[in-house]
Amino acid sequence: MLRDALEHLVKGIVDRPDDVRVGTRDTQRGEVLEVRVHPEDLGRVIGRGGRTAGALRTVIGALPGGRRVRVDVVDTDR
Repeated sequence: MLRDALEHLVKGIVDRPDDVRVGTRDTQRGEVLEVRVHPEDLGRVIGRGGRTAGALRTVIGALPGGRRVRVDVVDTDR
């Protein structure tokens, strides 16, 4: 559920929504959601001073689910 919500939010921000990928992995510290976008959209997802990425983390953390989740924006080269 959190993965789908994050993917929906990020697709609304970027210019290339078809290139948005959200993966999950479990770590000892909790679940990690990894966001991958087209390199030209990376700045849009991170935002000025990291504000957009911080807002995405806040929204995802506030959703019901009861578990710890970390959101990482992954810089990928294509």
